[in-house]
Amino acid sequence: MEITRKNPNSFLTKTNGYLQGYSYSLNPYVGCSYGCHYCYVHKLPVALFKKKEWGTWVEIKDEKPNQFLGELKRAKKKGKVTIFMSSSTDPYQPLEAKELRTRRLLEVIAEMPPDFLFVQTRSPLVTRDIDIFQKLGDRVLVSITVETDRDDVRKIFSPKAPPIQARINALKKLNEENIPSQAAVSPVLPFSPNFTNLLRNATKRVCLDDFFLGDGSGGRRSQALGLSKLFSQIGEEEWFSPENIEYVKDLFLHVFAKDQLFISRQGFIPPDGSHEE
Repeated sequence: MEITRKNPNSFLTKTNGYLQGYSYSLNPYVGCSYGCHYCYVHKLPVALFKKKEWGTWVEIKDEKPNQFLGELKRAKKKGKVTIFMSSSTDPYQPLEAKELRTRRLLEVIAEMPPDFLFVQTRSPLVTRDIDIFQKLGDRVLVSITVETDRDDVRKIFSPKAPPIQARINALKKLNEENIPSQAAVSPVLPFSPNFTNLLRNATKRVCLDDFFLGDGSGGRRSQALGLSKLFSQIGEEEWFSPENIEYVKDLFLHVFAKDQLFISRQGFIPPDGSHEE
C-alpha cells in the first residue's frame, strides 16, 4: 500500500449526476485501500490519472488551520448545504483509525451543522463517531454497505472489505443509539435465504441497488469491469441481470415495510425538505 499526503485546495466539491439533491461531496481521502472489484471509481479520472492499481494507494488530505471550517462557512452563506461523504473513497477505511481525518472533519461539521449529511461506508469503525452523529440528530444518515451475507461471495468481489458480521453488528449499534442509519445492499450480490432476516434484526431501513440502476450507465460500466466473469466464477450468473432487482425487492418486502425499503437513488438522496429542487 502506497500512502502519501496532500494539501487540497478544498475539501468540499460541488456535485452533479448521481448525487441528486446534494450540493457538495466530501472525501477525506483520495483512493481506497478496500479496492472492491466492482467499485466504479477505479475507472474514473481520479483513479486513472494515478496509473496504479486501484486499492494499492491512498492519499491523505491534510488540512490547513481552519481550512474546512472556512469552506463550510462560505458554503452556508450561499444557501442550503447538503453533503455526501464520501463519493469516491471510504471515509472509514483502515487508515482512519490512526489518521482521524474523517473524525476531524465531522467535529467541524458538528460545530456548524449542514442541512443534511449522508455518510457512506462499509466499515464498523463508523460506530466510533456515534457521539458526533448524536449531535447532528436527524441531519445525518449513516449508510453501511452490506452487499451479501455469504463470505464466499465477499472474498470474490471485495476480499479486503471488513467482515460481514462486523458490519451488521455496527448497524445494530447505530440502531440502538437511535442514529438514523440504513443497510445499503449496494450492489446486490448473491445472498443466503436468511439475509433479509439478518438485516431486519439490525436496521429499520434498507436501500437496494444493482449493477444496472446504480452504475450510471445502464450496466455498461459494470460490464467493462468484467463483473459477469466474477458471477460465473461462483456459478451465480443469474444474479447479474437487470431483472434481478425486482426478485430481490420482493424478498425484502416479506420482512420490511414499503416505507422502510428504498431502491437505488431513492435510498441516497436527502429527506424531503433538506435539499433544493
